[in-house]
Amino acid sequence: MQSEIPILDLGDFLAGKPGAAEATAKELQHAALNVGFFFIKGHGVAQDLIDATFDASRQFHDLPDAQKIALKANEHNIGYMAYGASVSRASQVYEGERKANLVSAYFLKRDLPADHPDIVNNKRFRGANQWPENLGGFRDTANAYMNALEALAKSMLPLYARALDLDPDFFAEGFREPQYTLRLSHYPPAEAEDNQFGLAPHTDSSFLTLLAQNKVEGLQVRRANGTWIDAPALPGTFLVNSGDMLRRWTNHRFLSTPHRAKASAPDRDRYAIPFFFDAHADYVQECLPTCQSADNPPRYEPTTYTDYMLWFARKNYAHFRDAEGGLEGEAAE
Repeated sequence: MQSEIPILDLGDFLAGKPGAAEATAKELQHAALNVGFFFIKGHGVAQDLIDATFDASRQFHDLPDAQKIALKANEHNIGYMAYGASVSRASQVYEGERKANLVSAYFLKRDLPADHPDIVNNKRFRGANQWPENLGGFRDTANAYMNALEALAKSMLPLYARALDLDPDFFAEGFREPQYTLRLSHYPPAEAEDNQFGLAPHTDSSFLTLLAQNKVEGLQVRRANGTWIDAPALPGTFLVNSGDMLRRWTNHRFLSTPHRAKASAPDRDRYAIPFFFDAHADYVQECLPTCQSADNPPRYEPTTYTDYMLWFARKNYAHFRDAEGGLEGEAAE
């Protein structure tokens, strides 16, 4: 598997060494065109912060159910999603009966102040985080981690631009204040039914996803031929994958590769802390100029993060539909 998922070293690129941006972008392009996943090392995020975030996630999920349910995820998809409350429906992947995912999760977004205009005006997906009480240091750790991963993801945007034959600063305006979601997931010990998973086969909604590595493997990636392979946990790396928003923006030039999480074994817990990174909530994403031609016209109408995520969340999350009064989507993070 290590030979099938490329490993990119960002060290020289982040240090500004001559020629590193071009070389690294070429590696990223190969991965995005052919695999949809790659590992990054030399990323600069402190391992102590990653470890602290895993610890914070465990502390949250160890809280009594009543405390977590009091933070039930709302119309902004911020808060707690109870065990078994999601069914993966919104991606390209359809493999038999859809069963509840054997996972619980807690969603956080940018920690906006209470007087921020988007909070005051209840702007969709720009709501206030729901923080647990009496969990010392939790908020500081989560915010530090989100800040670090936002900085890392933004630093990679010139690589994506180069890989798409665009000016290195092409994405700067669209990601002026990017949207992001940190999902603290818990896969408790489980006895899975046939065709049931911790997280069923799906593709992410995001532009890109950053997944810190933990000691308990569970992620599987689908090859182009339909077979599944285990993604190894490589210490000190992030696993990066492009999602449906990038696939859409690139007119299917870049892959959004299906993946799934196995249900945890009956004798162990597994935690995951994926970080989903997207453009500004209102930035209009049109088919990129280098990804269309007379023979390859745009497949999609322009959209924004907000409009796309309304569809995605309505499709995937019962708590979201409940918060909206039972609205159903048409055709996750």
